[in-house]
Amino acid sequence: MPIYKTISPEPFTSVYVWKIQESLQDLRKGMALNKESVERLEGMKSELHQRGFLSVRHLLKHAGYEDKDLYYNSYGKPLLKDGKKISITHSFEFSAILISEKDAGIDIEKNREKIVNIQHRFVNTEYDSLSDEDLVKQLTVIWGAKESMYKTYPYGGLSFHDHIGINPFLFREGRSSGRVIFGDWKKEYEISFHFLKEGFTLVYALEKKGETY
Repeated sequence: MPIYKTISPEPFTSVYVWKIQESLQDLRKGMALNKESVERLEGMKSELHQRGFLSVRHLLKHAGYEDKDLYYNSYGKPLLKDGKKISITHSFEFSAILISEKDAGIDIEKNREKIVNIQHRFVNTEYDSLSDEDLVKQLTVIWGAKESMYKTYPYGGLSFHDHIGINPFLFREGRSSGRVIFGDWKKEYEISFHFLKEGFTLVYALEKKGETY
């Protein structure tokens, strides 16, 4: 069960990506889960979601953690007992986690044409801009960046359209920047993105230390 990709964007920050090819039974073997995780797993109706859930636990193990080291606040934000920041994502046959000492978020999305039809929900032309590059990929990066920044906010209630912005970017650079402005939470983020050959886009956001409004 190999790791698909490991990225170290900066010191004390690691990204681990898993390509889910194993059966549910294989993923469950030897995996110690706490009571809450067992209940969550058994409550999932989709085997795809169950496999995603378990693959994340394997990524945790690879990073030196156990399921018992992970917990969630009342808004569903994942937290680690040692105080480090963690973000989790899975989509179809991929899952990923990001662990950092900074506020950080990660998202992985399949590039799909239907995102064009919902762009009005998350693209704000006052803050966001589109180039003449592949529209589906652009929109997927914007969505992933906003989802990643959204995940850093611990209380919920953010609007992708109104409270989260991303600066212009080019595919070849694989980078951008963005911001969250909502009440007293005013932060800037470095955005990185990777196009996986299987037709998925991986995006993660790292807080810019000292960058506030």
